[in-house]
Amino acid sequence: MEKTTLSNRTKYLNPYIGGVLLGLVLLAANFIAGRGLGASGAIKSVVVSTTQTVAPKYAENARFFKEYKEEHSGSPMKNWLVFQMLGVLVGGFVSGAFAGRLKFKVEHSPKITSRRRLIFALLGGIFFGVGSQLGRGCTSGSALSGMAVLSFGGIITMMAIFGGAYALAWFFRKNWI
Repeated sequence: MEKTTLSNRTKYLNPYIGGVLLGLVLLAANFIAGRGLGASGAIKSVVVSTTQTVAPKYAENARFFKEYKEEHSGSPMKNWLVFQMLGVLVGGFVSGAFAGRLKFKVEHSPKITSRRRLIFALLGGIFFGVGSQLGRGCTSGSALSGMAVLSFGGIITMMAIFGGAYALAWFFRKNWI
C-alpha cells in the first residue's frame, strides 16, 4: 500500500475560505451588475443564439424566443452571464493547470464502470437543467443569489436542493461508495 505524503497529494483551497470568497464574488456581482450569479441564464442565451442561427423562422414564431427578445436587447451572447460562465470554465482550467490536476479521467467508485458513471452524470445534468428551468433558475441564481438578498424563495430553493439530495442519496450511495 502506498503511503500518501504531502508531496504526492494535491492541496485544495480550504472550503471555509472558498465560501467567503464565493460570498465576496456574489456581493461584487450584486454591486457591479445589479444582480446575482447564475449559470442557467448563460445556457439559455446559448440556446437562444443557436436556435436563432440554425432555425431563424422558428425563433421568430415561437413564443419563448419572442419573449426573450423583448426582455433582452442585443445579442444573447453578449449577456454578462455568458461571460461569467466563460470565466468559470477558463478559471477552472487555469486553476487545474497550476495545481497539476489536468488529467483526462473519470472519477468513480470501484463498484461501477466509467460508462455507468458518465450515464448517471448526463442524466443528472439533464434533470438539473430541466429543474432549473421549471424553478426559474439554477443553484447559483435561485439559491445562492436568492439567499444573499434574503429572499424567502432562495431559502426554500436551497432547502429543496439539499433536502432532495439527502433524500435521494440513500438510493444512489452504492454508485459512489
